[in-house]
Amino acid sequence: MKAIVNRILPFSSVDGPGNRTSIFFQGCNFNCLYCHNPETINICNHCGICVMECKFSALWMNSGEVIWDKVLCQNCDVCLGSCPHNSTPKALEMTVEQVLLEIRKTRKFISGITVSGGECTLQSEFLLELFKEVKKMGLTTFVDTNGSIPLYQNEALLKVTDKVMLDVKAYNEEEHKMLTGMGNQVVLKNLKELAKKDKLYEIRTVIVPEVLNNYLTVDRVSKWISEVNPALRYKLIKYRTIGVRIDMLNSYTPSEEIIKELITLANRNGCDNVICI
Repeated sequence: MKAIVNRILPFSSVDGPGNRTSIFFQGCNFNCLYCHNPETINICNHCGICVMECKFSALWMNSGEVIWDKVLCQNCDVCLGSCPHNSTPKALEMTVEQVLLEIRKTRKFISGITVSGGECTLQSEFLLELFKEVKKMGLTTFVDTNGSIPLYQNEALLKVTDKVMLDVKAYNEEEHKMLTGMGNQVVLKNLKELAKKDKLYEIRTVIVPEVLNNYLTVDRVSKWISEVNPALRYKLIKYRTIGVRIDMLNSYTPSEEIIKELITLANRNGCDNVICI
């Protein structure tokens, strides 16, 4: 069994509790206008444009496929900027054992792993086999998801999943479709059902001024959190113009005043654990 892996970060302190290894899978079924990892959306179609842009001869064509040389690569990421398809030539097909080899390198220094993307749950069969082995290592397993796949129905995967970090990008369905290209009914179902199963670690919403109705989403989500578990963490993420898809949104990083109003709103609704990054 293989999966397409965009990259593996040996150490991360922002993808769950403690020091964690984060595994980013390639491919996403959302097409978010503000995507902060646009190079993870699509699978490389081997058009070769990036080969012409590489200044270190780390990319070349072979039998119609782009080949990446990790040794020659200087990680300048010019290839990512030149790709017109929201992809990367550096994603690799990896087996469960190959991913485990990377995890074992840092095993003594981490408390667990977090799988992300792209949308990692699109490769849920791979996650199941990976998590089974990771649990044998005594590590915790976290899933970072856009909520588009009904994870609450996958009992086998949930059994070996410690916690889920769930994005709620917009509460209004039409607004969600505008932003991502898909509706949010499954997202909201995941929100409710995973909470019942005590599988949620945090819920996250990106705050995008003058594009999304941030007040509606924060109001509805925080009210729901207060009803099921007031201590559940609600993370508000500031939209930033660095690293996102170019010219897709006419917005800006929200001011401290906007963030303070949203935190006050959530607290007033009974949501006790609100943070902003």
